[in-house]
Amino acid sequence: MGLVFGLLWLFNIFLEGIHCQGVYAPPTVRIIHSGHACNIEEERYTERVYTIREGETLELACLVSGHPRPQIRWTKTAGSASDRFQDSSVFNETLRIIRIQRHQGGRYYCKAENGLGSPAIKSIRVDVYYLDDPIVTVHQSIGEAKEQFYYERTVFLRCMANSNPPVRYSWRRGKEFLSQGSDKGVEIYEPFFTQGETKILKLKNLRPQDYANYSCIASVRNVCGIPEKNVLFKLSNKTASPTIKLLVEDPIVVNPGQSVTLVCVTSGGEPTPTLTWVRNTDELSKKSRLNGGTLTLPSISMEEAGVYSCVASNNVGNPAKKSTAIVVRGLKKGRFWITPDPYHNDDNIQIGREVKISCQVEATPPEELLFSWLKNGRPLRSSERMVITHTDPDVQPGTTNLDIIDLKFTDFGTYTCVAALKNGGIPEVSIDVNISSTTVPPELTVPRGKSPMVVQEGDTVDLQCLVSGKPKPIILWSRADKEVPMPDGSLQTESYDGVLRIVNVSREMTGTYRCATSQYNGFNVKPREALVELTVQYPPVVEPVFTEIRQGLGRAFTLNCRVLRAHPSKVLKYEWKLGTRLLTMGQFDQRDETDYHVRALNREGYGEYTCEVTNEAGAGACRFLVTGRAYAPEFYYDTYSALWQNRPRVYGFKLQWTQQNPLSVDRIVAYRLGMKQTGQSRWWEQEIPMEGAIAKGELITHNLTELIKPEAYLVRLTPITRFGEGDSTDRIIRYSGEIPALTDLLCSFEDEAVCMFTQDKTDDFDWTRHSAATRDTKYTPNTGPSSDRAGSKQGFYMYIETSRPRLEGEKARLLTPTFNVAHKSPYGTVTAAPTYCFGFYYHMYGKHIGALNAYLRQKGHSGSDSSLWNLVGNQGDRWKQAKVNIHPIASFQLVLEGIRGPGIEGDIAIDDVTIEEGECKDPPPNSKCFFLTERALLLALSHLLSKSTAMPLYFSFFFMDVSGIVSEMTF
Repeated sequence: MGLVFGLLWLFNIFLEGIHCQGVYAPPTVRIIHSGHACNIEEERYTERVYTIREGETLELACLVSGHPRPQIRWTKTAGSASDRFQDSSVFNETLRIIRIQRHQGGRYYCKAENGLGSPAIKSIRVDVYYLDDPIVTVHQSIGEAKEQFYYERTVFLRCMANSNPPVRYSWRRGKEFLSQGSDKGVEIYEPFFTQGETKILKLKNLRPQDYANYSCIASVRNVCGIPEKNVLFKLSNKTASPTIKLLVEDPIVVNPGQSVTLVCVTSGGEPTPTLTWVRNTDELSKKSRLNGGTLTLPSISMEEAGVYSCVASNNVGNPAKKSTAIVVRGLKKGRFWITPDPYHNDDNIQIGREVKISCQVEATPPEELLFSWLKNGRPLRSSERMVITHTDPDVQPGTTNLDIIDLKFTDFGTYTCVAALKNGGIPEVSIDVNISSTTVPPELTVPRGKSPMVVQEGDTVDLQCLVSGKPKPIILWSRADKEVPMPDGSLQTESYDGVLRIVNVSREMTGTYRCATSQYNGFNVKPREALVELTVQYPPVVEPVFTEIRQGLGRAFTLNCRVLRAHPSKVLKYEWKLGTRLLTMGQFDQRDETDYHVRALNREGYGEYTCEVTNEAGAGACRFLVTGRAYAPEFYYDTYSALWQNRPRVYGFKLQWTQQNPLSVDRIVAYRLGMKQTGQSRWWEQEIPMEGAIAKGELITHNLTELIKPEAYLVRLTPITRFGEGDSTDRIIRYSGEIPALTDLLCSFEDEAVCMFTQDKTDDFDWTRHSAATRDTKYTPNTGPSSDRAGSKQGFYMYIETSRPRLEGEKARLLTPTFNVAHKSPYGTVTAAPTYCFGFYYHMYGKHIGALNAYLRQKGHSGSDSSLWNLVGNQGDRWKQAKVNIHPIASFQLVLEGIRGPGIEGDIAIDDVTIEEGECKDPPPNSKCFFLTERALLLALSHLLSKSTAMPLYFSFFFMDVSGIVSEMTF
């Protein structure tokens, strides 16, 4: 009994599960590159690092699988604050960046989604390599800084260059390369604080031989083919940091329109310094002219005022900088206000009381501002009763006051405030203020019928406040009910006539507006204010705005229209129409939605249904397009090797598709297939009839033949129902003589094209494609599989037929397509040999089984196929899996060789051949693979046999050695 259980245990260890795959599948994604990279590191942490030289073209392709066809989107993490990845995402398979720049490096993500499962995301990090020209700067230690570099001074030559990867520096004096320790007077080191980015050459106590030409060579070791760069600096006993002089005044005060010239000259420095000008640390205006150290600003404006700096640099010590300010004269924004007697809390001007007139302007420069006062056009001087002051601690600078004490009837008149700049050249600003018995404080009212204001969205509305009094002040408008800006974007809007005009009024502008008097151009008293209500009516907003509904004849459905918001919202009416025909109408009660029911759709029921909802402001409409058009087909792209070689001059293509939502409309009776050569205008069409209803997910197949090599074709597929034509789908069919690069291969031999596998012309006989349902087992009933690897009698596999006239030892070889690997970069760098997992299922059942071998055939290795795997003898009536790692270094094929045994009961079959990128992974959970060392297997069997007294049994086991060769052991 122990032996029986033991054998069952060993048998279960070798059992394998069944793999099934449906048509609809969630997306998978891979990123491949165009081969322009300097280097590509293999996957680590599920991403690749793609290295490219600055200025090259980056081209990444996102290869996807899954059905329906996944949508692809490229995105990028921010490489810098200014990098917006061309301000959008890229929604196609290929990401192409011409003349890539360093800031465009970073991590790029390809995201694929088709609504099934989670989106598939892969990333690749792009590393942009570059090397800028190096710069040499010269410094002395701070305590020893002098105007010139004399003897017994320590000098530092610092070399810096921006690069990726980190730069390496070397120094040369004349033609002599300098290294640490080669000269006692020279030290070469990398300061810690710069993290190795700079290289400093230290010259201790300058000697005569130290005055020489020094070259700094920057190198990234020819990575990406980037050559080294160097810079020359001549060190002499005259080497000195720059000094400069400005031949201008500070500040420079000018009138608008004048031409200004700034002159900067060097007064020292070796090598000769270069001079540049900047304005407030920014660039100069476009109209400025620069000639050496002379800067000319023609016809200067107030916007060009500011601090101008001359900067001199010669890479010795720190740059020299001197600055001057340019002030452009100007007067603007003149205003006045009247303050009645502040001691008696009066708002009116009264005889015998005090009144103050204030005048304010903005002046540049403020210290040149001059004020004068006139009464009735005659100059007015300060006196005991007429006090003129030009400063007021309660108001900003640029203000003058006229205090009239003990106002008399003779003081009534027109007072003029005149502002000017002392040096002239700028027009004066004058403000007239009339003081008389008619000068009264303001009053503010809203005209009758002007509040509330009811308007419709999109109109132009005038909000109005009437202001009385003399003089009339400026009116300030603001929102009274919300802390939000006015329509012009400001918190307050000035109005000189009391009217606020709003153009193209929107619903967000509904609310309360405040108009208030300002102290400017009027009385400096407590502000008067009034409120104006604005109500903006707008048509109903409804949903859905537009919906397409696909229905078959005779079916029932309901249309629903819902009101989201409207003003006014109390009286809402609705009308349902089909085209122009009125179906029903009514008024909303407590509900905010209305329905229309169709009990059985007929042909007259197809068309556009409209639900129009109206109020006083207009109408909103829900629209529904009811159609019997079938949805578009979904081409199936994941058929491996859908293309096959038909004849020498033509090729064929297996076109496969599923139907999107086939049950939503009437049964699809046919498809119209249209084809044309790309670049041509002539279409060829045919009709593909459909028998019976199409199920959701059903894979439909149609073979395209007589396609001319090497032309590409545009294929258009249109479903047809009783309603008529449905939505079309296009795809491009391209001819390919060979597979350009290896993608994951899964070949189950279900297609007549057998995945572009070919028979070896030098073998003795061929492999045969068969299924158990069609195979004749009359002559050899005790050999070969009874189903394909998935357990289906209708499924196909490849096998060798060993019946006569086959002879013992004859060979049949099956070749995979040729795959290209080992990309070579344009700079001569060869990537490491990739690893692939080659796997297949085999069935070797019969007493005359010969051998099954697998070989690797590589381009350039003619006649020397490398043995990968072999197995001899009967393995029982079951499918088993073999896997082995391969490491091709050139374009390659895999060879599956079957050898005929001593008799006719020796059929060998293979199925589900796979080639996957990466190392062979552990077997899946639903299959069990078990390999024992020979010693462990013998110990286990000896233990089982010692427990049994039953009659002896004979059985075989197989074990795999470290080289991947499987051998048989019989007991």
